[in-house]
Amino acid sequence: MRKLKIIEHISLDGVIQHSADDGDFPYSDWTAPYRSPAGRDAILAAQGERFDLLLGRRTYDLWSGFWPKAPSSPMADGLNAATKYVATHRPESLEWGPFEGLGPDIIAGIRRLKSQDGPDLILWGSSTLTSPLLEHGLADEVLLAVYPILLGTGKRFFTERTPARTFELVSTKAFPSGIILNAYKGAGPLKAGGVPANAS
Repeated sequence: MRKLKIIEHISLDGVIQHSADDGDFPYSDWTAPYRSPAGRDAILAAQGERFDLLLGRRTYDLWSGFWPKAPSSPMADGLNAATKYVATHRPESLEWGPFEGLGPDIIAGIRRLKSQDGPDLILWGSSTLTSPLLEHGLADEVLLAVYPILLGTGKRFFTERTPARTFELVSTKAFPSGIILNAYKGAGPLKAGGVPANAS
């Protein structure tokens, strides 16, 4: 059975949007000043040597215009080699492969993938998929690279519909640039005063 990891670069106010191509956003590539070889190596280690990608259609379209043309590197080679499982109503228009559409029922499609043998699945970007994954308990690990900035606008990691959940901190590592890399695993529904928040 495969594990599913969510990996995100995120501002202190929860923004994960990086590109002006992805809507009206004034701060393209805001992670660039904080990049370092140590941070890159930590992300590569978190991905693992072999992995497949779970992507929303918008993220897939943005990445397919960049990574196939990028110079060879551990990051580019890993992303290009990974099978891209894409949430899309137009699977016939996919070109950056190898790829496969998730089908009309995205949650059922992800459950099917997780039940199979194969490399871990990694969700990058694709904010519209994050909340459903957590709601249905499909994310095994959440890795957040937290940047010491406030953006004030842009797509955020969680939507207002995200269910209340608790997480257990698995590891944390701080970098000289100010980035903190936190890994979490799900620990069940939110509890208030020792009683589950959804209890009647």
